[in-house]
Amino acid sequence: MTDLFDAAVEAMPLVAVLRGITPDEAIPVADALTSAGFTILEVTLNSPDPFTSLKHLVAHCADDVLVGAGTVLEARQTDRLAEIGAKLVITPNTDVDVIYGSVRNNLIPVIGCMTPTEALLAMKSGARAIKIFPAARMGAAYLKDISAVLPTGTQIIPTGGVTTENMKDFFAAGAAAVGLGSNLYKAGRSADEIHTIASQLVAEWRRIKSA
Repeated sequence: MTDLFDAAVEAMPLVAVLRGITPDEAIPVADALTSAGFTILEVTLNSPDPFTSLKHLVAHCADDVLVGAGTVLEARQTDRLAEIGAKLVITPNTDVDVIYGSVRNNLIPVIGCMTPTEALLAMKSGARAIKIFPAARMGAAYLKDISAVLPTGTQIIPTGGVTTENMKDFFAAGAAAVGLGSNLYKAGRSADEIHTIASQLVAEWRRIKSA
């Protein structure tokens, strides 16, 4: 699982946060994203019928696309995610029971943190990476501040308010990847529009990488 996560982040360090997606939208939206270059798709569990959407994506997406769930709040949800073949668990908060459940089910836990206390607890408990949320409220400089006390090599994924305008700042501050939510996907947004936005975000990342 570690290799799978590293490969997905290396291929394209942009996480598509699909909050509010429906099962009928799941495959068209996934195709729009993956054709633009995205390799990490997150269906939040506060979406309508999220486990059905996840089942569709797991069955449909190529092996190099990492499909997972966001807004995972309870350890028991990791059991169901493992059953349907999801690989990634993303939380908005630091809950050690969810981390333990993820590890027990051989899932990849990316754990939401804000403070050094939360981040250190998450990593100690088995988190694969930490998600700084909400990132834009704290600013890119906060990544440098918090990384100074984290274990060497800790991967930080700022999420919340990341755009083409500030993406460069987050990567310059040490982000391993960034989470992209409502500026990429909103409920009801067409697959064609999502593809256009996704392509712009991918182009910006490639520009940053080559600079």
